Amino acid sequence: MKTTLTILTLLAVFPAGAALADDDCFVPLEDWQSRDTVARLAEENGWTVRRIKIDDGCYEIDGRDANGRRIEVTVHPSTLEIIEFEYEDDEDDDD
Repeated sequence: MKTTLTILTLLAVFPAGAALADDDCFVPLEDWQSRDTVARLAEENGWTVRRIKIDDGCYEIDGRDANGRRIEVTVHPSTLEIIEFEYEDDEDDDD
């Protein structure tokens, strides 16, 4: 009983999704920018887009930067703020 009460107290203080909140986008669909707008953002940054997909409620751009390095960019769907920018490993890339 004591363990259950401790767990419930922790869940009340630290909601289950709080640790992941920075990785997810919770935006109503009517507030989203279009995929074309996301593609223009990529173009303005000198990126070549391979694919734009939705992951955890955010836009995710897979492509290459201006230097040809593979990138994965997570973009907030409403504000178009860049949430995460990663360079991908080219070892397994046959392109």
